[in-house]
Amino acid sequence: MTIELPDAHGGLRTYEPRTEPLALAAGAPFGSRTVFSAAHVVADPYADTTPDSPAAVDWDATLAFRRHLWSHGLGVAEAMDTAQRGMGLDWAGAAELIRRSAAEAKAVGGRIACGVGTDQLTSGTLAEVRAAYEEQLALVEESGAQAILMASRALATAARSPEDYLEVYGHLLRQCAEPVILHWLGPMFDPALEGYWGSSDLDAATDTFLEVIAAHPDKVDGIKVSLLDAGREVALRRRLPQGVRCYTGDDFHYPELIAGDEQGFSHALLGIFDPLGPLAAQAVRVLDTGDTAGFRALLDPTVELSRHLFRAPTRFYKTGVVFLAWLAGHQDHFAMVGGLQSARSLPHLARAYELADGLGLFPDPKLAEDRMRTLLHLYGVTP
Repeated sequence: MTIELPDAHGGLRTYEPRTEPLALAAGAPFGSRTVFSAAHVVADPYADTTPDSPAAVDWDATLAFRRHLWSHGLGVAEAMDTAQRGMGLDWAGAAELIRRSAAEAKAVGGRIACGVGTDQLTSGTLAEVRAAYEEQLALVEESGAQAILMASRALATAARSPEDYLEVYGHLLRQCAEPVILHWLGPMFDPALEGYWGSSDLDAATDTFLEVIAAHPDKVDGIKVSLLDAGREVALRRRLPQGVRCYTGDDFHYPELIAGDEQGFSHALLGIFDPLGPLAAQAVRVLDTGDTAGFRALLDPTVELSRHLFRAPTRFYKTGVVFLAWLAGHQDHFAMVGGLQSARSLPHLARAYELADGLGLFPDPKLAEDRMRTLLHLYGVTP
């Protein structure tokens, strides 16, 4: 049976869905790489999900999805950009998400790291930015999770020089109980972070970033780099102090960066591993055996889907991620906090379905097809 999918030119094209998914079994954590999936949140579909409403989360479905990721050996990066942090998920919602997910991780033995930001503020002085970071850091550490120091919109506004970044991050790192992950999120993911680390010149910004790490290498487990520039990431990871990891956040070039070269490799902390979780896990297990070609053979074909989901405006990739979770049966609806389900067009979603189905990502291809047909019907598409 075929399905008629809308294209970007106002027409329909015929697609024949798969009838069988890939066989992707659960398994233990990996040996050669540390891999986190940044996980989405499931909205409460009966709550007010209009923009600027307080976040309303379906906690049972949200935690069930994290158990799904842990069952495949992946770590969970919690309360990050993929969870709509700052795009529908406010600090109160993020705090509750961190508490619940950290408790669930402890109960099932899952690895978890949680985002520490300053989204209590829209703006503030450097002292207020430090205090906001400290409040969130304390909550994450009390929960027993590893901390990820996220880039801060408020700091980007308040800072006047690279020295301001050095002072704020130095202050935080000195008081961290355990080594943290530093997060550099590029402006393609959040335009408010333009000029982070004190300069729009990426070479100068990189030097400041490395200066922060060099001053406190014992407090930095690793860095998460989301600049969508593979060459820059490779150059940066080669300059890291011994023992500091690079976690790729590059959703365009992740297979080659994780595979690495003769001088090293990247670990991973990726939003695309939310929909790719089981397939990504299988690929990393192949890499654990030393079979780089087999790893690339599994993961390279997924890049087209990732580039589609993360196409500009990149910050709206969350819509495609949640859409695929709905099609895959991980949740019963396509509502999102902040009403963000409206952020991508029907042709965009149709192409995401086609690419994901072609990869065999849906555990029940017939369910995915039926839900795609339902969405088409709601949009008035009648072949």
